[in-house]
Amino acid sequence: MMPTDHTPLDDQEQPFITHLVELRDRLLKAAVMVLLVFIALSFIANDLYSQLAGPLLKQMPAGSQMVAIDVASPFLAPFKLALVAAIFITVPFSLYQLWAFVAPGLYLHEKKMLLPLLVSSTALFYAGMAFAYYVVFPLMFAFLTATVPAGVTMMTDISKYMDFVLTLFFAFGVSFEVPIVALLLVWSGLVSAKGLAEKRSYVIVAAFIIGAVLTPPDVVSQTLLAVPIWLLFELGVLAARWIPERKEDHFPSTDT
Repeated sequence: MMPTDHTPLDDQEQPFITHLVELRDRLLKAAVMVLLVFIALSFIANDLYSQLAGPLLKQMPAGSQMVAIDVASPFLAPFKLALVAAIFITVPFSLYQLWAFVAPGLYLHEKKMLLPLLVSSTALFYAGMAFAYYVVFPLMFAFLTATVPAGVTMMTDISKYMDFVLTLFFAFGVSFEVPIVALLLVWSGLVSAKGLAEKRSYVIVAAFIIGAVLTPPDVVSQTLLAVPIWLLFELGVLAARWIPERKEDHFPSTDT
């Protein structure tokens, strides 16, 4: 029988243990890739941290330096950054392993939908991180360093700075996934593109609330997170209009 749009690609069920073994192997491959990239980045860990600290150091007075409060911070902070960078860099490979594991059990229309979503979601996550580094950080640190009271010297701890910046990286990366969330909501049939557009006012309010929670308490950084969330929502609504309405016959028929 020729496969149709509603028949699984792999009609023959594999034993449950086989699926567990395959899942273990793919998780192991992803972990090994992270380890290899981490080992490679560990040789330039200090350079990576210097690059990460650049947006702040450029806004601090000439001759200013960051400080390391904990004894082991100068050693641990760059290596922690190298590990996080390795995880971020290997996201495409890890997602490919996920795709290879679930693809045989997907319907043809689901397979055609999932692969572009994985690629686009990865690209949007990286775009969010780049937006934070090249746009948000310079403006935010310029504002924060300009508000230092007279008689106070700004001396930022390297570990706390790294945790702060990585949190913002993750926040902006996840926030840039808004179009993917909108597409999935429409594709799954939970809401229509028109219904999604009618929730625009709630999304705008939620975007500014998210910006207030995830960013420092200054208007600049809050706005720089909230506005992209809103614009990306509009992009998701626009793209969702091209998705056909989900029909119940997507489920495989039990007729013989």
